[in-house]
Amino acid sequence: MTRLLEFTSRGVYCARADCYIDPKRVVDHAIITHAHSDHARRGSKHYLAHRLTVPVLHHRLGKKISTQPVEYGEEIIINGVRFSLHPAGHVIGSAQVRVEFAGEVWVVTGDYKLEHDMLAGSFEPVRCDVFCTESTFGLPVYRWPESAGVIGDMNEWWRKNKQNGITSVLFGYSLGKAQRLLYSVDQTTGPVYVHPAIEQINEVFRQQGIPIPKVHTLSGSTAVNNMESALVIIPPNAMKNGWLDHVPRYSTAYASGWMATQNISWVRNADTGFVISDHADWDGLNEAVRLSGAETVYVTHGFTEQFSRWLREQGYDALPIDY
Repeated sequence: MTRLLEFTSRGVYCARADCYIDPKRVVDHAIITHAHSDHARRGSKHYLAHRLTVPVLHHRLGKKISTQPVEYGEEIIINGVRFSLHPAGHVIGSAQVRVEFAGEVWVVTGDYKLEHDMLAGSFEPVRCDVFCTESTFGLPVYRWPESAGVIGDMNEWWRKNKQNGITSVLFGYSLGKAQRLLYSVDQTTGPVYVHPAIEQINEVFRQQGIPIPKVHTLSGSTAVNNMESALVIIPPNAMKNGWLDHVPRYSTAYASGWMATQNISWVRNADTGFVISDHADWDGLNEAVRLSGAETVYVTHGFTEQFSRWLREQGYDALPIDY
């Protein structure tokens, strides 16, 4: 087995094709798994990504960046190396990257989840020799409950707050989590407001034909009517910037996989929480490794030491990668 891909300070590198997957620094040619800021950074000369990710890249990195949109399963050949993108199920347009040369196949997952959430689509198992997996929730304690029940609890929390004249404030990242929440909550309960950063992403997806529900945009300085029955979705960092100063009474909740243990300070500061994650849980990570058919597994982004040790105990050639 050759090192078709290398883990470098600039990112996952394919020397033969002279391109990087989710580069950490400025490069000439970048293949992007999804548009979260820790995977898609400014400054590279050219970006290749799924067609639903490309508009978000333009929104976040600049309208004038050079991009190449591709479909899932579409093959791109660079100096004999075959690249293709496959559904990751993480957020809308997220992808795993399959890389093949001389009969050797690697898969770089980026971030992923196996649960189908109706917007991000279903994770597609891709057979390979080497599987590069994230491990954000790579400990046995992280096992997600059935999402329909969690959504039901969230809707009930909103209804009870409404009955008590309290605004319901839900924290979710502007790309991915916010759209999933909007698609899931029962909007007959009351009006839904979102932070402008969320609405901007919503509109990018609506223009691509994704059915994101229409909502109100929350102003950071002007009070709005009927807030006591409203659900407000804002990014976690918006709380620091006074976005809720004009809301007299509210209850806060996080929608996050971290709510499974509540071991992070910003999670503990919420009134309540709901275990909803766009990442695979412990069982999902193990299932993805099994479905890949790979004997060699590189573990990145998260509990790398713990998860790779576990995989070695199961008979895999597994190594943690911190790059």
